[in-house]
Amino acid sequence: MGFGAKLAKLFGFRKTLDESFFEDLEDTLIEGDLGSRNAMEISDLVRDKKPKTEEELSDIVREALSDKISSTELMPVRGELNVYLVLGVNGVGKTTSIGKMAKYYTSKGYKVLMAAADTFRAAAIEQLELHAERTGTRIVHQATGSDPGAVVYDAITSALARGDELILCDTAGRMHNKENLMKELQKINRIIGARVKPENVKKILVLDATTGQNAVSQARLFNEAVKLDAIILTKYDSQSKAGALTQIGIPVAFVGTGEHYEDFKKFDSDEYIKSLTGK
Repeated sequence: MGFGAKLAKLFGFRKTLDESFFEDLEDTLIEGDLGSRNAMEISDLVRDKKPKTEEELSDIVREALSDKISSTELMPVRGELNVYLVLGVNGVGKTTSIGKMAKYYTSKGYKVLMAAADTFRAAAIEQLELHAERTGTRIVHQATGSDPGAVVYDAITSALARGDELILCDTAGRMHNKENLMKELQKINRIIGARVKPENVKKILVLDATTGQNAVSQARLFNEAVKLDAIILTKYDSQSKAGALTQIGIPVAFVGTGEHYEDFKKFDSDEYIKSLTGK
């Protein structure tokens, strides 16, 4: 049973808003992966507003959620170099998302370059080369084991020489609790910042919609390392734990809904809230 259906059932069985009702409400919100803090805040809001119908209860929850989720439009500055540093742990769909972004931005007329700065995983460069070939995108890479910072530096040099407008920079699938890798990520960020306008640099974290609280931890730690600008949410067609997004506080730019390049769209916060509440 989905989160929205549980809300409806809860109100249907319990029209008296007693303490038992609020305990069950908080449990339902936590089960929807909204987190204990959000659950308590929403429960307090319901106490204050005293809904009399299921629809009023849903309205209150939707209103509360709308303050906890936002979207952002990532649109590179025309005629200037922009760098999108794409981050994320292994297995979230980061490299595939870069391929989808390349397709999206080239279709809008941008000159796009890929930078294969994931030099640790043997297949990472080959995978990005395949995406570059399929999307008609130029790519800069070095041998496996090379310094990722050097790859980024070369990509920026090449892009400036060729008049490219957007570098999509892949990074290693860093475990978010590895301090040394976070420091390396900060080094890459400094290399970019030295040659590209700060307002043209975006740090984008790719998260798996199905991982729940783990996604919250990843977002917080990556944000501490490099100050994130946006999120891409993958596996958005499987939203069993997507409620965790309300705890992150970073705007969402895109969602991936499948394996094809076309399975990629701008995030719609209203649609997201409707998917959670069923209304």
